[in-house]
Amino acid sequence: MTTPEQRVAELGLVIPDYADPPYGERYGAMKPFHRAGHTLTLSGMTPEDRQGNRVFPGRVGLDVTPEQGYQAARYAAVNVLGLIRYAVGSLDEVAAFVRTLCLVVVTPEFSDVNLVANGAADLFVEVFGDRVGRATSASMGVLSLSGGNVFEILTVVQTRE
Repeated sequence: MTTPEQRVAELGLVIPDYADPPYGERYGAMKPFHRAGHTLTLSGMTPEDRQGNRVFPGRVGLDVTPEQGYQAARYAAVNVLGLIRYAVGSLDEVAAFVRTLCLVVVTPEFSDVNLVANGAADLFVEVFGDRVGRATSASMGVLSLSGGNVFEILTVVQTRE
């Protein structure tokens, strides 16, 4: 059976390191994650690289196509993997994805936010498999997000230890 860490390598994903510099410092007073027992709650992740360069900034339905939004959501999901590694050391420590809340910046007319959010959901299933990678989820269209990002995801996972 392939582990999540092995799947990441097979998929050729480049996972960011959030230890140096520590995650969140440019955003103010916040912590990257909170762990209570086997529950790991992650701060919001956006489709940005470690230098703050955004992937497909803007609004789905205006500057960003649904396909580009999907790719931005996928990029943010890769960042979630980096934050999980930062919190628990290895993706192999994830027992289940519990919940995701996906925020998508959209025009008032755009209602297919789930199709954008699927970029993140699909990546989690690719890495962790159907049983572990599927989460309860909600996706919402919003007017704006910090830094002009098109997508943000809040994630809760259950860990093995």
